[in-house]
Amino acid sequence: MSAPRGNRGASADPVRDGGPPAEPGGAPWGRAALIEAFGPPDVLEVREVPRPRPDAGEVLVRVRTAGVQPADAAIRGGWTPPGATIVFPQVLGNEFAGVVVETGPGVQEWAIGDEVVGFRVLGCYADHVAVSAAQVVRKPAAVPWPAAGALSASGQTAHTALERLRVIAGETLLVHGAAGGVGTMAVQLAVARGARVVGTASAANQDHVRSLGAAPVVYGPGQEDRIRAAAPQGVDAALDVAGHDGLLISVRLVADRDRVGTSVDRALQQRLGCRWISSDRSTARLAALLDLCARGTLAVTVRNLLPLERVAEAHRDVETGHGRGKVVLRVSEDSEGS
Repeated sequence: MSAPRGNRGASADPVRDGGPPAEPGGAPWGRAALIEAFGPPDVLEVREVPRPRPDAGEVLVRVRTAGVQPADAAIRGGWTPPGATIVFPQVLGNEFAGVVVETGPGVQEWAIGDEVVGFRVLGCYADHVAVSAAQVVRKPAAVPWPAAGALSASGQTAHTALERLRVIAGETLLVHGAAGGVGTMAVQLAVARGARVVGTASAANQDHVRSLGAAPVVYGPGQEDRIRAAAPQGVDAALDVAGHDGLLISVRLVADRDRVGTSVDRALQQRLGCRWISSDRSTARLAALLDLCARGTLAVTVRNLLPLERVAEAHRDVETGHGRGKVVLRVSEDSEGS
């Protein structure tokens, strides 16, 4: 997969100094949070960049909210997602919610004013994103904008994990990092399937994990014994989205290492011979998750909603690794085209 076109940056500097003249019917500029080099959160800056235009089969979305993922921070720090190409200046962000403001040639299923939720590999921390019409789904009216913008990445990763770990009703799932973005989704989705869930989290998040439907277990010395006490019937599958000792504990508790997965510690996963969990993103999966949200079965916990200009602060928050739920950028207040 190549880096997304449009908001990804180009060889020419997109800053609005001596840029192209305004197009008839609209200004060609918009804000985006980007990096000119890899580094700490302070390398992120908000600039004016050329407004992308949708190609055939694409829609242009005015972004209302965009989720902030650990993967975004990893890219900022120098990691390149498989199949992607980083081109400076590079706009970050891989999930968004917004309003369709333009459709490319051949797009029949979407119209100006439609409220949508979508995903890309890069380019979502921006006023506008051009994206394939096959990578957006309709936003239910019952799902608020912050939740909609933060659902795709964590929700689809958790949903994929439960499929790959083959979690079914009556089984017990252990989730390490149960209060985080992916963890909160995994707990709720497993409970909805009829599984019992034991979730590890910090002392401050024990009540929150319990409210999601899991038996909470605090991190720290003696954690394995506390998990065994919380799951006297044994543990059938485990998902580690916290790192640290979670994976080592999991392989001691779960008989089948094919049912132990992680999305945070690739080296240890390979050494132990358990599963690597990556998100199998699709509009069908995203639509199913949005339906659960609209019906009240799945809740998106948003711990911090920040304006786009505070994107560096958002990255620092995500990199603490101890927060509850998701960090979200409020990109625009209005719904252009609605």
